[in-house]
Amino acid sequence: MQFPVSRRLAAASLLAVALVAPGCVSQKKYTALQSQNSELTKSRDQLQVEKTALQQDKARTEEELRQRLASRSQQVNQLNQNLSGAEAQNTQLSADLKDREQRLADLQKKLAEKDAAVQNLRKRVADALLGFNAQDLQVNLKNGKVYVSLSEQLLFKSGSTKVDPRGQDALRKLATALKGNQDVNVLVEGHTDNVPITKGTAGMRDNWDLSVLRATEITRLLTEAGMAPGQVTPSGRAEYVPVAQNDSPQNKALNRRTEIILTPKLDELFQLLEQN
Repeated sequence: MQFPVSRRLAAASLLAVALVAPGCVSQKKYTALQSQNSELTKSRDQLQVEKTALQQDKARTEEELRQRLASRSQQVNQLNQNLSGAEAQNTQLSADLKDREQRLADLQKKLAEKDAAVQNLRKRVADALLGFNAQDLQVNLKNGKVYVSLSEQLLFKSGSTKVDPRGQDALRKLATALKGNQDVNVLVEGHTDNVPITKGTAGMRDNWDLSVLRATEITRLLTEAGMAPGQVTPSGRAEYVPVAQNDSPQNKALNRRTEIILTPKLDELFQLLEQN
């Protein structure tokens, strides 16, 4: 409880008068003044206690606020660091994405160039071999490769490994079309039907030998016509990769063939694929 200032001053004055001139103040008034002074002292002491408590509360509140502010500042700094890290990561991811998109564009370009090269190769070979019967010689595009299929009738007599003159002419024209083109690998595959080799045939035990020897002879003729020897590979498949069932003379004739498979070199394309 807090008394007005004027009232306290008046009480103090009365008390002073009572102390200076006790004879002038009645005992009753003196007692009242003492009581009033005691109440004022208690009020003052109580106010002092409350003031101290308020100051302590203020100090605690200020300390709590400082701690909370420091914690918030630390959180803000951490968030800023996280944001900076995220921005740096995003920048790196954007750069990586741009680089990957560029490599993908390069890969698509090389694929388009490869497809165009295969189409041009097929056309060049087909144009070079236009004069031959379609039943004896076919040029097809399959799985990104050019297949030149030549029948046994065009190339060999039955059981022979020596190419007939007309077959030699076809091989020379093919070699001329491919000469100087080092970007193409050439695989010569010999194929037979399932009829076994006649026993006693010189130099041959079975259709493996026949198919390999025929492929080797064709490879030799192609290189003699100007193709690089390291560019051509002979291979024999015997009767194990037929194009028809060996159940009729016509189907067996289809299986007795030589396939010359032209494959563009894809080194640069493979390098791009490895990078991606």
